[in-house]
Amino acid sequence: MNINIVVAIASNHAIGKNNKLLWHLPKDLKHFKKLTTGHTVIMGRKTFDSVGKPLPNRRNIVVTRQNIKIEGCEVVNSLQAALVLAEGEAEVDIVGGAEIYHRAMPLTNYIYLTIVHQSFEADTFFPEIDYNQWEEISREDHQPDEMNALPFSFITLKRR
Repeated sequence: MNINIVVAIASNHAIGKNNKLLWHLPKDLKHFKKLTTGHTVIMGRKTFDSVGKPLPNRRNIVVTRQNIKIEGCEVVNSLQAALVLAEGEAEVDIVGGAEIYHRAMPLTNYIYLTIVHQSFEADTFFPEIDYNQWEEISREDHQPDEMNALPFSFITLKRR
């Protein structure tokens, strides 16, 4: 099973503020959908709350310490429990938030990283990436356009 992190970060590793995204980049949303459709996605409850519904055409597993049920999702109390549920899957995508990313980092095979080339004020950050452990295998740079106001890059990192 490949465990992938799929994340968009700012230059300062910011990923959110007040449980909301910091930017709106339609090209990145399309990229996220292409990467994750047909896969199992694992997310924390706050990330699920910010999305507001299960992601379509994906198996949704939500990690929370709360004893709750979420329609259209499987709910577990740890990342390990989520990975046990996903056993047998070819691709599992970790899609947020910060605590889940931090716990998944040592287990991850690939990071599908969108870097927005700007710093943002935030209250949620992606963990530092030790680039000695990762090899960049692809990069696609994008300049601002009429739909995407900020410069960004799609980068794929593979664990060395």
